[in-house]
Amino acid sequence: MPSGIRIKRIEDRIRQDLSELLLREVNDPRLHQIFVTDVKVDRELAFADVYVSAVEGAGRSAEVLAGLESASGFLRRSLAARVELRSFPKLRFHWDPTPENADHIEKILAGLRGKK
Repeated sequence: MPSGIRIKRIEDRIRQDLSELLLREVNDPRLHQIFVTDVKVDRELAFADVYVSAVEGAGRSAEVLAGLESASGFLRRSLAARVELRSFPKLRFHWDPTPENADHIEKILAGLRGKK
């Protein structure tokens, strides 16, 4: 089993390379203006949970996740060629609501500051 530091490096590398792939090489219109917020790899390197979000918000979540599932084979092959691992983990995609939640909190705080 890899150490925690190695897993963190693998997660960072997958996040960086996947973001680059989505930006430069994927032509699916469902996957435009999305960003990878986090990647978590399990200790056995069997699965990589990829968390994504879109500029437009959660309204596009089903569309984005369907596009990612459709492109998952291409993405996994491309990542396996870039990241040297004995066997590359299977990609599982999840919607990350954190950016929308942060925006909502910012609006609330701005409203509270305006009342003073």
